[in-house]
Amino acid sequence: MIPVQGVEGQRIAVLGLGRSGRATCAALSAGGAEVLGWDDTPSARAVAEAEGLTLADPARLDWAGVALLVSSPGIAHLYPAPHPAIAAATAAGVPVDNDIGLFFRSIATPSNMEFDTPPRVVAVTGSNGKSTTTALIQHILTAAGKPCQIAGNIGRAALSIDPPGDGEVVVLELSSYQTELARALTPDIAVFTNLSDDHLDRHGGRGGYFAAKRRLFAEGGPDRAVIGVDEPEGRFLAGQLAMAPEDMRVIRVSAARKLAGPGWNVFARKGFLAEYRKGRQVASVDLRGLAGLPGAHNHQNACAAWSVARTLGLAPQLIADALASFAGLPHRGQQVAEIGGVRFVNDSKATNADAAAHALRAFGRIRWIAGGRAKDGGIAALGPLLGTVVKAYLIGEAAEGFARQLGDTPHALCGTLEAAVAQAAADAAPGEVVLLAPAAASFDQFPDFEARGRAFEAAVAALPR
Repeated sequence: MIPVQGVEGQRIAVLGLGRSGRATCAALSAGGAEVLGWDDTPSARAVAEAEGLTLADPARLDWAGVALLVSSPGIAHLYPAPHPAIAAATAAGVPVDNDIGLFFRSIATPSNMEFDTPPRVVAVTGSNGKSTTTALIQHILTAAGKPCQIAGNIGRAALSIDPPGDGEVVVLELSSYQTELARALTPDIAVFTNLSDDHLDRHGGRGGYFAAKRRLFAEGGPDRAVIGVDEPEGRFLAGQLAMAPEDMRVIRVSAARKLAGPGWNVFARKGFLAEYRKGRQVASVDLRGLAGLPGAHNHQNACAAWSVARTLGLAPQLIADALASFAGLPHRGQQVAEIGGVRFVNDSKATNADAAAHALRAFGRIRWIAGGRAKDGGIAALGPLLGTVVKAYLIGEAAEGFARQLGDTPHALCGTLEAAVAQAAADAAPGEVVLLAPAAASFDQFPDFEARGRAFEAAVAALPR
């Protein structure tokens, strides 16, 4: 645990008592604060109370005696409407922060100056690829024998990790919910993968969504910024951060085109990753055939992780070897079986059309399992990519709506995931891929995308061999 600094003797309220909320309470208590917790869900309150936390209903709280309100990421603080507790706190002039802000204000301590190599923090944000990039950075560092912990939106809550030691690297995956509210954001290296429409109601539109991501780079000013420039927002951000075209503090990353210019560029083209500095190639690696990193979207993740590893001083061959041994993350383009020449790929994390587009581009002849609780626009944007889809197998609430958007693409209304897997497997021929890339949320039939992915794996495991 990382005790929160600068809170001794203060009364601090914590809103939201899930994984990160309870870790925040413990870290605040370790820093000497008087902690009052609350969650709108009775079961969460019961768990926290059983752990010894003092509960206080914000509706009855005297805000005049509260120094700070710490909110969990999933709780709206501005759009579409602020939670009543946050509205009350801001009306009373009480600052609002989250666990990521507390982490950054507490990670740098005088003891760090005693280390030969001070700990460093890498923070990864963006719409897609955050988790894979974060895990890939950890995998590369571990392969190099460097101590590393990951936290944030992946793995453990940020404040629950061990205080980093000499030369250790902490890699944080940060969502827009986390970067938007944090009062301190001071990573040593910051990564922006890409931007696509998501969480727009929470941020008041695409501009607000980008602004939430941009805070990671604007609030503290990282020593190095790794920026995906395949969207206009990424190009704009890189241009804002660089003092000149040759500014080596900004590494531009692309999986769509060759990057030119006098600065530091890392790009993937036709399956090859290349690193250029000052207009000259200094390293390259073949990404084709890496089972853990299929498709251009994963090549972008590889470019970002490569850039971080190079910033941390690792040699190209060591990084290339680590990329080759990366197995991928569960539910993110993960091959779970090959039966009779048919590959079964679990990309349950593809919860929107943009993420599903990456999956559809990654493979050839596809038996596509899609559906769930549809998001705005459904799969209309995927029309140009349907040429690789042999047949679609539609599930959940979105099945009939998706069927109307498929045009002439053959499809079947399967209802359940188990039925879709069975029918797709029966139809598939050697060389084809049965791909779960739902392009929809899971909440109609599953509690989360992980549960949906596990159900896919179970259905595949039950198939006759």
